[in-house]
Amino acid sequence: MTAESELRSGYVALLGKPNAGKSTLLNCLLGQKIAAVSAKPQTTRKRILGILNLPQAQVLFLDTPGILGRTDKRLTAYMQREAWSVIKDADLAVLLVDCLKPDRRRDEQIADRLHEAKIACICTLNKIDKIDRLELLPMIEHYSGLPGVSQVIPISALSGDGVDDLLLEIVNALPPGPAYYPRDQLSDQTERLLAAEIVREKVFKLMRQEIPYSTAVDVIDYREPGSSDAPVEIEAEIWVERDSQKGMVIGAAGRTIKLIGTQAREELEQLLGRKVVLRLFVKLKRDWTRDPQALAELGYKPD
Repeated sequence: MTAESELRSGYVALLGKPNAGKSTLLNCLLGQKIAAVSAKPQTTRKRILGILNLPQAQVLFLDTPGILGRTDKRLTAYMQREAWSVIKDADLAVLLVDCLKPDRRRDEQIADRLHEAKIACICTLNKIDKIDRLELLPMIEHYSGLPGVSQVIPISALSGDGVDDLLLEIVNALPPGPAYYPRDQLSDQTERLLAAEIVREKVFKLMRQEIPYSTAVDVIDYREPGSSDAPVEIEAEIWVERDSQKGMVIGAAGRTIKLIGTQAREELEQLLGRKVVLRLFVKLKRDWTRDPQALAELGYKPD
């Protein structure tokens, strides 16, 4: 067993534009799902800590919302503050680039800011399973030239291709240090928060493009029974901004909300290792994405 004094440890910020694959990479690295993922951008709204415990290291990954430009929307502004806030805590950054839709201007902005903050940066070219490998060469050349980028590593966070190489470089780049968290801890996410994220993920996956960004999930009750064979009981509200959205989330004869609940319950049972009773309600909260009080109620810190 590696002595504590021989450990490497530190915070690693996962940064990139929306839908670059940050949450997928985090789940892949941990070997377990703790972050919601979907094909739609801006699925991640809050900073999530994922803890990878290795014999020789404790790697503290900080998953972040996708970085956008300036915005006048309160929720989006909160997400951008969350993303940039990790820089002050990070020992190392991983800049994820979407090979299918690289945004060089945005990626350069991130690299410049990391360089100014004197944060070492490894660039990963993600989704290499979806492009011709010959297309990688000019991308590698370009991103290798960004300020502060120590190396460029092609990966597929979805298939795991190249992720072991990335992890090796991450561990080698971390400073010697102690374990900051118990060695059996996986995240700072409580099971209550995880339940909210899973439900919100299903809304993102099942609803039309315009609906997910106007929804939020608030777990209003989470009860763990005393006996191991009894189910966990969860009640959650899905917030929407307009009457028309409420009808869409519920669906004809309640079919959509039932499907959201079924998929979320099945995944929660798998993650928690026990039966789950999940009750979902749809709540109209007009313009909650612009309401500081509503945002604070959901844990999105106001300006």
